[in-house]
Amino acid sequence: MALHPQAEAYLKLFPTDLGTPLAELTPETIAGMRALDGFAEQRGPVVPLPVVRDGSAAGVPVRVYRADDGDHPLPVIVYFHGGGWVFGSVARNDALARDLAVRTGAVVVSVDYRLAPEHPFPAAADDALAAVRDVFARPAAYGADPERIAVLGDSAGGNLAAVAAWQARDAGLRLAHQVLVYPVADVAMDTPSYRTYATGYGLGADEMAWFAAQYGGDPADPRLAPLRLADKAGLAPATVLTAECDPLCDEGEAYAAGLAAAGVPVEYRCYAGAIHGFFGLPGFFDQAAEAREYAAARLKEAFA
Repeated sequence: MALHPQAEAYLKLFPTDLGTPLAELTPETIAGMRALDGFAEQRGPVVPLPVVRDGSAAGVPVRVYRADDGDHPLPVIVYFHGGGWVFGSVARNDALARDLAVRTGAVVVSVDYRLAPEHPFPAAADDALAAVRDVFARPAAYGADPERIAVLGDSAGGNLAAVAAWQARDAGLRLAHQVLVYPVADVAMDTPSYRTYATGYGLGADEMAWFAAQYGGDPADPRLAPLRLADKAGLAPATVLTAECDPLCDEGEAYAAGLAAAGVPVEYRCYAGAIHGFFGLPGFFDQAAEAREYAAARLKEAFA
């Protein structure tokens, strides 16, 4: 499939995901890149909401969003941002979290998990689970209906959402749904999509290998590679979205297939001609709004 015209135009401006040669990524460079957000306008409008507050979930910083000012319990989406476990933050993904709150009518709890390489594996996964556990343990603090809690994440955040979902199952915490947007489901990097889209499509295979090296961990550990989880039965119903022209496409599809084979209700959708990262940049990609609306519809169906 050819690149979507909007993806093609984007790649002419930003041919690689990091935009910096890997050899030049020092701790100082990483810190500087974290402080900048060249795509602020393209992440979408910062929609005013009646409730936006910062807090702590078992010691993990979170930001809570609510699209109405009532005090009745609402469904909750625990959201994990992308960024290869190295970049990203609640602040950088503020517009997306607000948009999810409006589209779903749910409380959104955006998690500022610890980043690598300062905090390697399994720090981010531990923070993700801690945040989910806290919403279950203290639903009133979030205005949450404890029977309607979901997780959602994109890229590395999709990895954390998938890992939190199976760990929640094992802890006896029943999630209503999981939405995984082009998730890192494995770190073997040996799929056809890794070979086909290794270079020239934004996120490169070498960049993904760099991200994985910063995070660390055993590639066979399902806390790093949820595709390797032996028993997927009983996991929360899922929606898995991928971008066709993305090294991560095949592993996302394989994870959806693994869930289905284990009897987990799952819907899988691949966005034709799309590249990694499109979900977070509605200012560049019309498919971002399409994917968000589809994810929101799936969540509202699960919450109903």
